[in-house]
Amino acid sequence: MTRSSRAFVAISLVGVLAMAGCAITGGRSGTPESAFTIEDRLSVPGDDGTRHVEVRRYGDRVAAEVIPRDDGAPTTGNAAFRLLFDYISGANRQGETVAMTTPVARPTGGGRAGTKIPMTVPVESTGSDRTGAAGEDAYVMRFFLPDGSTPDTAPVPTHARVRIVGLPGRDMAVLRFSGFRNDDRTEARKAALLAALDRTAWRPVGQPVAWFYDPPWTLPFLRRNEVAVAVERR
Repeated sequence: MTRSSRAFVAISLVGVLAMAGCAITGGRSGTPESAFTIEDRLSVPGDDGTRHVEVRRYGDRVAAEVIPRDDGAPTTGNAAFRLLFDYISGANRQGETVAMTTPVARPTGGGRAGTKIPMTVPVESTGSDRTGAAGEDAYVMRFFLPDGSTPDTAPVPTHARVRIVGLPGRDMAVLRFSGFRNDDRTEARKAALLAALDRTAWRPVGQPVAWFYDPPWTLPFLRRNEVAVAVERR
C-alpha cells in the first residue's frame, strides 16, 4: 500500500472507529464482530516458533466490496476504503432500516440521505495494491455487514463499483499476529499460515485474505491482525 493510501485509510479509520466507541488502547470496544464458532485449535511448530491456528466456522454473511475498475487500472487501498466508507455512511438507496447499534455518522453530498450502517470488524483485504486490477492478485477490500443482513435487505450502493455479495458459511483457518501491518508483514503471515496447514488435517481452499480490527492509534502490541483462508478437511 502506498504512503498516501496508508495515510487516508488511517485517517478514515480514526473517524469510523472513534464513532464506534473504540478505546485508545484496545480499539474494538462496542464494534460488532462477525459471529463464529471454533471448530479446531492447532499448534504447529514453525521456523519462527509455534504457530497457533484457529479453525472457525462462519455462517452465511453479507458484505459490501469494491469491484475492479473497467479500465484495468489497479485499485488502491485508498480508493477502496473511501468507496466503502461512503457506502456505510449513507451513499446508498434507502432499503429496509438497518439497526444501528454503533452508528457511523458522516454527511453525504446532496439528495436524500441513505441508510447509515454500523461499522463491523474485521475489514477484509485480498491481494496488494501494488498489483494490477486483473486476476487473482487484484486488490479487493470488503466490509462485512451486520449479522442478519441479506443481499435483498442491504441498502443498495449508489456507486457502480460497490456491490453487495452474499457469502456462504464456511470454515476458515486463522492465524493472528500483532504489531504494525503492511504488505510485506501480511504476505509473510499468509505464507506462514499455508505452511502450517500442510501438517494438519485441514486443506486450504482458495487464496488467503487479511483481516484487520483496530484503528491506527492502537498500540502495536495490542493490535489484532489476522490472516485467514477457507479450509476443508482432507
